Amino acid sequence: MEKNCNKNMVNSNVLTQELWGTTWTYVKTVVDTAREPFLILDKDLQVLAANESFYQLFKVARSETEGTFVYEIGNKQWDIPVLKKLLEEIIPRETFFKDFEVDHIFPTIGRKIIKLNARQIFGIKEKEFPDLILLAMEDVTDRQLAQNKLEEYTKRLEEEFEKRTQELEMRVKELEKLTKMLAERELELKDLRKEIEELKKKLK
Repeated sequence: MEKNCNKNMVNSNVLTQELWGTTWTYVKTVVDTAREPFLILDKDLQVLAANESFYQLFKVARSETEGTFVYEIGNKQWDIPVLKKLLEEIIPRETFFKDFEVDHIFPTIGRKIIKLNARQIFGIKEKEFPDLILLAMEDVTDRQLAQNKLEEYTKRLEEEFEKRTQELEMRVKELEKLTKMLAERELELKDLRKEIEELKKKLK
């Protein structure tokens, strides 16, 4: 009886390990084939894996990434206050966040504007499946900087247009004032001519 019980426990452990191995392989394959940079973190925010897109974008080595606390990747270039808030406060409470923008200057690659998406995947304690956090990133630097330049250019055009409009309005007012003054002078000249004609008649 005891032997059968032990045998069943061993078989159960083997099945659990195989199931977890299959699940991990699936998750890892999906992440590896993604075009966006991806990190897979455990509940303690240790990096379990990263895909090739992550290494290419952030210029860090696999040996300096996997098994490392997320904030210590690449000489602590991911030690970003807003990221800490997302991972340590928002994820535990909301289980996911979407399109959260991080504007950060990285030591090796310079300024990057990254949109972060993260989701917590809850494990199964009875089967020793650990909790995971999938952290996806989208580099929107070029697009965002181009958008910023377009907005800046549009703002300058609007300011210039407003300035020219104000100048034209002032010019129109000056012309209206001048026209009114000329009209008044014309009336005065008309009255003067009339007086001259009357004087001429009297002299005759």
